[in-house]
Amino acid sequence: MKKILLVYASMTGNTEIISDLIAEAIREEGYSITVKESLRADPKELIKYDGFILGSYTYEGGVIADEFMIFYEEMEQLDLSGKFGAVFGSGDSFYEDTFCVAVDLITEKLIELGANIVLDGLKIDLMPEGDEEERCKQFGREFIKRINS
Repeated sequence: MKKILLVYASMTGNTEIISDLIAEAIREEGYSITVKESLRADPKELIKYDGFILGSYTYEGGVIADEFMIFYEEMEQLDLSGKFGAVFGSGDSFYEDTFCVAVDLITEKLIELGANIVLDGLKIDLMPEGDEEERCKQFGREFIKRINS
């Protein structure tokens, strides 16, 4: 069975809720997943897993969360070739031009490091509610499907 890691940063709890929903769906598929806050994770851990999902909120006009930035910068020396990845995040659609841009920035970094990005980034406006909760779960289920195909 493939080993999966989910690393996230959350300030208001929105991104944490998204990560919980994704992890729940992966567990429902019968897979084990390790979930860590970015400040408690070492980027080198990504190499030990078959697949990983990274999540960050977008802060003030298009900046990756401070809590995630340390993790992001320390990924620089990694070779993620052969690893499966996906990215999610929360943002505020009030900031149209920079809505969830952290998702795009993290995705670009993973591609530079050789990761195989298996899903388009999941972008949630503030906190997932109603249909968006199901979108988060579907993201987790689809991740499992993609890394197994």
